[in-house]
Amino acid sequence: MGAHAPSIVCPAAVRKATPAAYPGGVRAVVQRSDSATVHVAGEQVGGFIGPGLTVLVGVGRDDGPGQADRLAAKVWGLRIFDADQFERSRCLAPGGPRELSASDLGLPLLVISQFTLYGRTSKGRRPTWEDAAAGPVAAPLVDRVVTALHGLGAQVTTGAFGADMRVTLTNDGPFTVLLEV
Repeated sequence: MGAHAPSIVCPAAVRKATPAAYPGGVRAVVQRSDSATVHVAGEQVGGFIGPGLTVLVGVGRDDGPGQADRLAAKVWGLRIFDADQFERSRCLAPGGPRELSASDLGLPLLVISQFTLYGRTSKGRRPTWEDAAAGPVAAPLVDRVVTALHGLGAQVTTGAFGADMRVTLTNDGPFTVLLEV
């Protein structure tokens, strides 16, 4: 039997097949929080007290509405809360799942637009933002994530797209996860 020649992959062909240096779609950093607030120009515009999720959403230049909808569903169904914390206070049935979602518990979310999730730092010391969607593309997709979360039954507050915001939170755990759809 003859030996097979090894496959050779041309780096240029790989670059052409990948639309962006970071494959994937809409990104979110999800933090399990005990409380969170967002201030714009010194005024609180969103937040929650008690357990919930703080969600930083970044939109890439090739992202679309379907990815925004999938991200919303994934965030709302993400099972990162321990049932033992909630059994007494929320009357959960014993013997059920041990990890619960914000959806299971009816917990609030604070959603903040965060284009810096698409910052590229592979060269030099200064990040570049070439993979982030421009504001006219990103704003409607962040709004779509929020609208989809509302449609799923979530109580959502937000910051202000493009504004200089001050986000304060108490991370529970700490528990932070990166989602990409």
